[in-house]
Parts: sequence; structure tokens; C-alpha cells
Amino acid sequence: MKFAHIADCHIGGWSDPKMKKLSLKAFDKAMKYCVEHSMDFVLIAGDLFNTALPQIDLIKETVGIMKRVKDAGIKIYVIPGSHDFSPSGKTMLDVLEKAGLCENVVKIEDNKLLFTQVGDIKITGMLGKKGGLEKEDYKELDFSNIENESGFKIFMFHTAIDELKPQGMEMMESMKEAELPKNFDYYAGGHVHSILEKDYSTGKLVFPGALFPNNFKEMEEFKQGGFYVVNYDGNLTKEYVPVKLKDVVTIDYSVDNKTSSEVNDELIEKCSILDSNDKIVLLRLKGTLKQGKPSDLDFKEIFSKMDDAYFIMKNSNKVLSIQFEQNDEIKDVKNVEPELIEMHAYNTKLFNDSKIEKRLITDLIQLLDKERTEGEKSADFEIRISTEALKSLGL
Repeated sequence: MKFAHIADCHIGGWSDPKMKKLSLKAFDKAMKYCVEHSMDFVLIAGDLFNTALPQIDLIKETVGIMKRVKDAGIKIYVIPGSHDFSPSGKTMLDVLEKAGLCENVVKIEDNKLLFTQVGDIKITGMLGKKGGLEKEDYKELDFSNIENESGFKIFMFHTAIDELKPQGMEMMESMKEAELPKNFDYYAGGHVHSILEKDYSTGKLVFPGALFPNNFKEMEEFKQGGFYVVNYDGNLTKEYVPVKLKDVVTIDYSVDNKTSSEVNDELIEKCSILDSNDKIVLLRLKGTLKQGKPSDLDFKEIFSKMDDAYFIMKNSNKVLSIQFEQNDEIKDVKNVEPELIEMHAYNTKLFNDSKIEKRLITDLIQLLDKERTEGEKSADFEIRISTEALKSLGL
């Protein structure tokens, strides 16, 4: 018995058309592999699409890919992820299931999960919800029936696990592994965009990571996505299958102690000699300019030197400027921010108390300097920042 474990395809997740096309191509390539290597079935552990109701053209392409898998006699078993899931109950997975292209294995009756029988294999699972709200469902369901069932069993889930959270994902909603049902042979995870695995209960708990990187940071760290192929012939073995579509080149550049003009000249020179042909180029800038502003950087000119690249992304969020209104009271560059707050806090006039004004300004500056944690969705990040901001304002 041989099956593929795929998760977090996020078809339609990229806003740029060229990158959106690549994420769909990654799904197509993975499905072709499954057909060519005669998988018995395919598991998709959540977030096939990036939204519950994707664009029509993406649905059309995805349906065509899944139909080829169906025509090859290979069944696809799915669970909704935090992006596929819709509180209204309207999700494209239901349409795909109705068309016979996949089967949702999340089946609940009388507060118990039911199995989907696949030959001698038994599959069940739990969906993922936004903000990790599915954690409460785990606490309320009775798992005794599925835990006591004999045979080779697969549990699909779309939730981060405390014991398997990578560094940088500390703020990600998760639950303890003990909340999962026991006595399964394979736990097919999704939601965490990192390749992770560990022994749990009587089986293997596995996250294959995203099928295709979903943002700048993931592209920078992983360069590509992939999935697992699992074999079981009395013993369970697995192999990670990378899905490489384009070479990825990273330029990590520090602007420290340079003028904006110097940065422009150096980057133009670097990019002029870079082999960027049909590659994804990532430009990460960080540091503090000694003269000039981040807005002075001429990215249009810099990018023109790599016009043969497939796609170019930049991250300049960490570029700062040392320029500020000169004042004899400010002697130490390291203390620019706190001293400027000290000088101008009274202008806010929110509480008529300079101590409160300074604390509030400092808190909000630190809050707005925060970035999304690894794996944190944009909506979850916005909620977290808004909640903390309201708390700082005493609202």
C-alpha cells in the first residue's frame, strides 16, 4: 500500500499572477507524480485552496488536475483547513466532493468520528478552523470508538502541535499532542508550513510542510515545497518528494553606514552581474542608512538589471534612516527614539499626562514594529495587533 500525504497547497494564495500560476503548477506536478508512481490514494490535509470560495479560473484548472487523478483510478481524501473552512458551511470542497473528485473524511455522528474505509485502510480526521478554534472540538468529541478499532488507521488533522512548533512560531495557536486520538498508525498533519515528524502513540505524526512556499520568508527559507510518499507493507516507511519549479536566488544586503545613493549604486552593480535568468530573486535589505531615506532607493532601476528573472520580491521593512531634525539635546544615536518621544510626547494631548503619553507612544511603536510570526495568517496577525493596540489604549 502506497499513498501521498500533501498539505497546504494554498492554490490562489499569491496575489501576483505569475506566482499564483506557480502554486497551481506545484499541485499539478504533485498529482502527476502520484499518477506516474501509481499511488493507491492521496491525502490532502487541509488548505487545498487559499479561500473557501476561490476564483473560477482556479477552480477550473484544479478540477482538470483532479479529474486526471480520478481517471487514473486514484482517490483523493481531504479535510478542510483553516482557509478551506467557512463558518457559513459554503466551501468549494463540497462541490469537488459532489463531483466525485475527492472525499471529505471528516464525518461526525452522535459526537463520534466515523471511519472512511479504503480497502483494508481506515481513514478519519478533523478539520481546521481559523484561529485554531477547532481545538475545542477535540475536547468535546468521544474518540473511544476510533481508538479501539483495529487495523491500519490514518488520522488527518489541520492543527499545530505544541511539541512540534518550530522556532519563530511560538505565537501560533496550537494544542498538545495528547489531544489527538490514540492508537493510529499515521497522523497526516497540515497547517504548519515546516517539515516535521515525531513518534506519537502507536504511529508517526507527520507534517509535510506547504506544497509551495506561500510568502517571502518561506521562499527564502525553503526555496521549494513538497510532500511525503508513505509505503506500508507491514512496516511503515516514507520518502519526502520535493516539488521544485524554479531556482531561487537570495540577495541579503546590509545598508548600515551607507548613503541611499551608495546602496543604489552597489545593488545596481550586484544585480547587473547576477545570473537571474528565469529564477525567483529575493532581495532582503536591512540596517540603517547614514544618509537618505528608504524611499530614495530606486528599486525600479535595480530591478531593471534583472529583467530576465521569472519574479523578483523585495523585503525592505528593516531599512531605517538615521535622519531626524537636529537638536543639541540629542547626543547619542542609540537614544534617538526615546529622546524624540521625550521631546514631543506633550503634542499628543490624549491624557494631559506626559508620563502616560510617553508610555503609550512607546508601546504603540513597539507594537507596530512587530512582524507576523512564521505560519501566522494575515487575519490572525491583524487581530493580534488590533487586540494589543486596544489594550495599550485602555479600550
